[in-house]
Amino acid sequence: MLTPLLCGSKKSVLIIFIIFLIPSKISAQQSHLSKAVNYISNFIASDYFENLHRSNDDLALADTIFLRALHFENYNYSNTLFDLTFAIIPYNKVHIRIPLIGIDYVYHLTSAEENIFKKKNENLPKRLFFDTPKNNYGDKDKLAHFFGSAYIAYSSNIFDLGDLIGYFVEVFEQDFEVQNAIDFRDIEINYLGNMFGYILKKDKTILPSQVMMVRTLFYVRYHL
Repeated sequence: MLTPLLCGSKKSVLIIFIIFLIPSKISAQQSHLSKAVNYISNFIASDYFENLHRSNDDLALADTIFLRALHFENYNYSNTLFDLTFAIIPYNKVHIRIPLIGIDYVYHLTSAEENIFKKKNENLPKRLFFDTPKNNYGDKDKLAHFFGSAYIAYSSNIFDLGDLIGYFVEVFEQDFEVQNAIDFRDIEINYLGNMFGYILKKDKTILPSQVMMVRTLFYVRYHL
């Protein structure tokens, strides 16, 4: 795992990454991505998924979402992780002030229509870890961190971008006013997503919950 010190040194790289590289990927797949985001959002917002909440823990629900998206993408793992990054993120627009330039504008993320978007957010798994905040929001943003990092790690063959996308999400939230400060729990989730993406290259049976559980197991072992 990269140290917190590296986070600040990567800021300019991360800003360039999101402004110039990610939009080109989104633009090339906009129609398909929109269909995927709508499909996944409708699934999470459905009565069927809501009923699953009554008999499954949230880690199992994360696996269910992943497997449903995987089936939709006909087992294209790269597309699945990419779709999930946008479908699960719990906001659909951000007010951006680009550092150095000082330009403000609203960046609209690909999302489902408003009523489905809101219902999806209500149903998102939120109790994922032993230290999940005890409030109604919990860890609803953590799966977007996880799958975003996994997508980059799974799709990268040249150099390690897994930590890069994870730190981008943190810089995005801090510099673009989604949250006030870097959350080091998010950085840990980015690392787990990175791990999931790399394992997935070799083992297609691995599930998100099996990797996310590592964080709790490490904590238990450390405190024994």
